[in-house]
Amino acid sequence: MPKHEKSTELKEKIAILPDTPGVYTYYDAEGTVIYVGKAKNLKRRVSSYFNRTHDSLRTNLLVRAIADMSYIVVPTEQDALNLENSMIKEYQPRYNVLLKDDKSYPWIAVTNELYPRVFLTRHHLKDGSKYFGPYTNTAIAHTVLHLLSELYPIRTCRLPITKDYINRGKGRLCLKYHIGKCRGCCTGAISPETYNTYIDRIKQVLRGETRELLQYLRDEMQKLSTELRFEEAQELKEQYKLIEKYQSKSVIVSQTISEIDVFGIDDDDTDVFINYMHVRRGAVVRSVTLRYKRRLDEDIPQLLAYAMQEIKDTLGVIYDEVIVPEIPDVQFEGATFTIPRRGDKAKLLEVSAKNARQSKLDALKHTERNDPGARTERLLERIKSDFHLSELPHHIECFDNSNIQGTNPVASCVVFRDGKPSKKDYRHFNIKTVEGPDDFASMKEVLTRRYTRLMQEGEDLPQLIVVDGGKGQLSSAVEALDAIGLRGKIAVVGIAKRLEEIYFPGDSVPLYIDKNSETLRVVQHLRDEAHRFGITHHRNRRSNSQIVSALDGIKGIGPKTAEALITHFKSVKKIREATITELASVVGLSKAKTVKEGLIPPHAEK
Repeated sequence: MPKHEKSTELKEKIAILPDTPGVYTYYDAEGTVIYVGKAKNLKRRVSSYFNRTHDSLRTNLLVRAIADMSYIVVPTEQDALNLENSMIKEYQPRYNVLLKDDKSYPWIAVTNELYPRVFLTRHHLKDGSKYFGPYTNTAIAHTVLHLLSELYPIRTCRLPITKDYINRGKGRLCLKYHIGKCRGCCTGAISPETYNTYIDRIKQVLRGETRELLQYLRDEMQKLSTELRFEEAQELKEQYKLIEKYQSKSVIVSQTISEIDVFGIDDDDTDVFINYMHVRRGAVVRSVTLRYKRRLDEDIPQLLAYAMQEIKDTLGVIYDEVIVPEIPDVQFEGATFTIPRRGDKAKLLEVSAKNARQSKLDALKHTERNDPGARTERLLERIKSDFHLSELPHHIECFDNSNIQGTNPVASCVVFRDGKPSKKDYRHFNIKTVEGPDDFASMKEVLTRRYTRLMQEGEDLPQLIVVDGGKGQLSSAVEALDAIGLRGKIAVVGIAKRLEEIYFPGDSVPLYIDKNSETLRVVQHLRDEAHRFGITHHRNRRSNSQIVSALDGIKGIGPKTAEALITHFKSVKKIREATITELASVVGLSKAKTVKEGLIPPHAEK
């Protein structure tokens, strides 16, 4: 067993493992459970840990920590998943995938009583009650309850109303009865049969069977109108409108899909968000998102199996047709899996994935609100990973050249610290050694000047340099770093404008980063800031050169006089508009007259 030599006793246990489904448990030297796993074939699965070196560092660390093992044989893969799931919850091993949101969601309960109650609860008891949900958003659950109370006069008291209770005259009519919100269940003013027609309709709404209920209400309204019972028909009409309003808020995907389960996924390197939706009559009637934290190298099929088992255990789901992005690594009894590519089922999968993505964003926002530094750390880790850096890029610099129509060539350097602009560190450069519009040579000059000076002054160097341009500008930047001995010490990339390609030194094939990636957004922000900063400086310099040339054309007016006038009046236009007296207050009467005459436009001369 290369790399991970184990005791003779452990080797013997592995050698005699059966070729059957089961669950295996690994222990460390102290006898603590550190990992629980399921297997279709125990012998093949367990042996795979010890007969090779793994790509994942954490898997290798797990194998080194294993001092002993045990196993349990079970009849099927489904049984293995059930047992593994319960053992993980019991022992919470350090190397197992972790369900991070193992919390109770609220349900709407309909009790099993003579006059059933309808209320919100977080306790799913086996007491004969019917439970609908769960509702991941408590506000939505309260909204549904409010709708039901508007639709039907159901009781809200907790009285133990039985036939004996009513017969003994224990009930007292309360305010709810007098305002029409209850029909007097406690006194038997409404029969259990009539009351339970309300409950049956409530269950229809909670099951998402609103189309059937609407059809029933339409038929009843028509019947009552025919019988000239207009007040009762109006009452049903109001119920009809409320149910229509409730139905319009459901996510209707397709009227052709009767009943189906959907699992959508969104993940990153560490956390996986799996959304479960139950669809009935084309409407999403249940949605729950589970969040798992990867501990080893668990893949999507494995995590999907965990999520399906969790939903099955907590919600009592019996799977039939299930829409998934990938087939789970365990087959569930009675379940058929579909990976849709187009059509209504593909739209359903998209809706579920969108919910998973939103849960991920909500979790990130929650983390950042409670720990502002967490977002920065995560962002820098993302950039480090995307650009294959050896350290976190706390300090990034970006360069851009500006020479409109070949005049006044300048360059800009913008600095980001921890992913945000550090404007006090921005720098402008006037190109000194390059003749004409040569972006490559200009880039080389600017980087050479910038980092030679930083090294001479003992300033911190960036971890990443971004140059605005493709392979040519990147090559010039690399030459500059090579010349001053920084090649290999600072990472450098180029970003091309056309398709936002990212170029790396020595690689002719660019990297195309996901358009929604935070890394790309940071790089684009860097590039846009460098461009804006460079253009502003270029315009100012070009404007100043035009001002100086206008004053330089006047005989007898030297650079010092021109500078004094510009400093005081700010522009040639204001100098031209100034009176001789105002000019004389700055440069004296004689020069004031000379400037005034020199700035008279040719067409204004008589």
